[in-house]
Amino acid sequence: MKPRHYDDACATAHALDLIGERWSMLIMRELMMGPRRFSDLRASLEGLSANVLTQKLEALEAARVVRREKLPPPAKAQAYALTSWGLEAEPILLALGRWGVRSPGHDPTLPFSPVALMLSFRAKFDPAAAKGLDVNLAFTLDGEPFTVAVKGGRLTTERGHPPIPTARITATPSVIAALVYGKAPLEALEGQGSLILWGDGKGLKRFAALYRMPPKAV
Repeated sequence: MKPRHYDDACATAHALDLIGERWSMLIMRELMMGPRRFSDLRASLEGLSANVLTQKLEALEAARVVRREKLPPPAKAQAYALTSWGLEAEPILLALGRWGVRSPGHDPTLPFSPVALMLSFRAKFDPAAAKGLDVNLAFTLDGEPFTVAVKGGRLTTERGHPPIPTARITATPSVIAALVYGKAPLEALEGQGSLILWGDGKGLKRFAALYRMPPKAV
């Protein structure tokens, strides 16, 4: 289907012409932390069919937001990545997340991808609250490795595990969200077997304590 356009000279309208179609910004979200294979994108975006994903990727490629590339050995598979211009949209995605979480209709129990969780950490990070914290956390979320590090009041989140983490955590994104945003006790999650921790539990608790959910909009 040919995408509809606003026929409006406003740059905001043009941006919506490029990425305002359903699923487009969520595909960009999943590519914010590096290239993904077609199958990876389908697994992360429940409810998105292969045909629709193909159409959306083609449209984003035509808009110069997404490009194709080959993953290095041993994978040697075709993957999709954001262009340098596409990566510039990260502040927009993070701002939308900060705005949307204040909606009274936001349902945090819906499916949550690992990348969405990592980006939420970036969106809601408070450098002042992180003063004095030095942690290097290795998360395995739905089988995917991620590093979350806080040092000198700065946060970094990236794919892969650090060589020497202060703690290793295996769980689903929803369980980590319950720990960080829902303030579920770490001991309770471990007792239920929904979270497996090796290493410094104090550092993980301190990291989780950095985050507070904002008030809902009236």
